[in-house]
Amino acid sequence: MSVGGPTVVGVMSAAVSTLVPGAGGTAANTPVPGAYGAAASTLVPGARGAPADGYRDMALAELEFAVVDIETTGWSPAEAAITEVGAVRVRGGARRGEFASLINPGIPVPPSIADLTGITDGMLAAAPRLGAVMPGLLRFAGGCVLVAHNAPFDLGFLTAACEACGLAWPAFTVLDTVMLARYVMDPDEVPDCKLGTLAGFFRARTSPCHRALADARATADVLGWLIRRLAHRGVHTLGQLSSWPEVVA
Repeated sequence: MSVGGPTVVGVMSAAVSTLVPGAGGTAANTPVPGAYGAAASTLVPGARGAPADGYRDMALAELEFAVVDIETTGWSPAEAAITEVGAVRVRGGARRGEFASLINPGIPVPPSIADLTGITDGMLAAAPRLGAVMPGLLRFAGGCVLVAHNAPFDLGFLTAACEACGLAWPAFTVLDTVMLARYVMDPDEVPDCKLGTLAGFFRARTSPCHRALADARATADVLGWLIRRLAHRGVHTLGQLSSWPEVVA
């Protein structure tokens, strides 16, 4: 599975593409609805762990985020495995690149999960195994603040995947859009902070559908709107946002 994108396409395997800003697909400078400022020219190196002194005071519009989503065979990394990963790099409201791959989990996909995601055993038979995909994903997200909707779920699987592959988890700074939405959305605006609810409210360009890249794109659009709301509340930096430990870890 490859996805459209950038000037340079580095193929990690038959099914994994790392996309960098530029050529076909989504234009690198296309603004996310509710864009949170002009794109900055600085890519933050080594963004990992708690916000480092070098960038905790940078404007959120100047940070590069890697928005990630996964699909799995179940709900616990102790019993289930990843079947698909998708990621989108965004900065200043612009999509900078995309990464996507199906992953052969080595175990059957339960019928209920296949019904939910549309991902079947047949689709995964020729997909690369986890060890062929994870290094590329980590390289793609390097230097970014990692973003996920309900981050503990995605991180639980991703850190377990790194351990299984003998890879060190880079201890990214992580922003959870579920928790951020709970801080900035008014209770009378939405009944809950599910991705589908927020994407519908903000009229995201991509509707989430339990496929990794589509859900990552939708989360990236939601992130843009949430950061716009933060600016209205006087919150402009990652350091300020870190005062909400449920949001940034």
